[in-house]
Amino acid sequence: MKKIINSDKAPSPIGPYNHSVQVGDFLFISGQIPFNQAKNELVTSGIQDETKQVMENLSAIIGEAGFTFEQAVKATIFIRDMDNFSLINEVYGSYFTSETAPARECVQVEKLPRNVNVEISMILHK
Repeated sequence: MKKIINSDKAPSPIGPYNHSVQVGDFLFISGQIPFNQAKNELVTSGIQDETKQVMENLSAIIGEAGFTFEQAVKATIFIRDMDNFSLINEVYGSYFTSETAPARECVQVEKLPRNVNVEISMILHK
């Protein structure tokens, strides 16, 4: 049985999906973009600020579901420019320790929703 979990601190979905779905001990989080829900605006002040906002959106959903970043087992990062990889990685990495960092892939794509530069999805396990 699946349980839908949304957070009012993360951007409202812009399509027919939810922030996350919990199935048993797994939490599947939809891709998050750098939209600041409290300010109702897209963060466009640089790739590090954008990545931080994405991670904060993930954090809001993770917290709402009663999980922590330490329980992340898989992350997928979509970026528009692979030249930003190290800057994104620096911010992303600050949310984990080497002992708890999940498996991950990072893929360059041509276009993302709302023309953002970064989107991240995650899978967590209790």
